Amino acid sequence: MRHWDLLSMDIAPRQPEVLHSEGEGRTIVINLSAGEALQDHQVHERAWVVVLGGEVELEAGSETVSGGTGLTAIFDPGERHEVRATQDARLLLLLGPWPGAGHPSQR
Repeated sequence: MRHWDLLSMDIAPRQPEVLHSEGEGRTIVINLSAGEALQDHQVHERAWVVVLGGEVELEAGSETVSGGTGLTAIFDPGERHEVRATQDARLLLLLGPWPGAGHPSQR
């Protein structure tokens, strides 16, 4: 068993901490300071974003969702999206499978 206390980890803003990375998925914790964003992007994998603390705004296509602790969103592989911190925020990011089809590391 591997385990982490995601709320007490010492993580610098915008310095993602990869907790686990194997074929079934990748698990990452990241802090974003208020006003910072994971700017419009897409990934080859299905992506889950879980807000562990703070407040964020999520945008995908014409849809925007705001929320705080407990907000969870799932983005399809290749779906363009942006994550903006409206308050200092801690996020859990899950990518699966890792790496996904078409990922540059598979070329």
